[in-house]
Amino acid sequence: MSERIEALAQKVDAQLRGQVRRTAALAHELAYMTDAARLVEVCRTLRDAPQLKFEMLMDLAGVDYLDYGRDDWQTSSATRSGFSRARVARTDHPDPDEAARFAVVYNLLSVSHNQRVRLSVKVPDTEEPVIDSVVGVWAAANWFEREAFDLFGILFRGHPDLRRILTDYGFIGHPFRKDFPLIGNVEVLYDPVRGRVVYQPVSITPRVLVPKVIRHDHRYEAALKDPEVPR
Repeated sequence: MSERIEALAQKVDAQLRGQVRRTAALAHELAYMTDAARLVEVCRTLRDAPQLKFEMLMDLAGVDYLDYGRDDWQTSSATRSGFSRARVARTDHPDPDEAARFAVVYNLLSVSHNQRVRLSVKVPDTEEPVIDSVVGVWAAANWFEREAFDLFGILFRGHPDLRRILTDYGFIGHPFRKDFPLIGNVEVLYDPVRGRVVYQPVSITPRVLVPKVIRHDHRYEAALKDPEVPR
């Protein structure tokens, strides 16, 4: 962990102690999680606190944790029983938020201090995933939240114009949900008899895209790497 990241972590902890929880991240990244009820308050603090000043929302993305923890990858050998889809037991340090299916992730940038942070929040209700909008904190969230609504079906309370932004008019379903079929439900084509575009049930044959075996790639063996030249 770099000194720069640790210095930023100390600033975040000083402003938001008890409101955020630090989560695992790469060595050059800083990530936190907060509760849905505190989301807007935490976001305002991240934006307005002089030591933080995260003025820009660079990205907002939905996440679907359906089937999270399943082992769908055979990493060294195949089995006669087919794909491995057994639930991985997770008894060590259980996550209290693990039951929540959907989450929203916010990637923030401070132009003033040239620093970044990632904030995540689990959506409490899986059946009716609703979370507060942060459009009032960062105007850029407007289209990002519409995208998360369109693709994941996450609703943003207080959004000024929450409607689909990427899919077609009258589209049914949310294509980035893990239980949405990869081939879709309908297909679009031009009907020369009717003289217009029509929708019909999809005619593509479903395919399983999970690889059964990941074989060792000898190209990345240490013995085949060029020796480092001292500078």
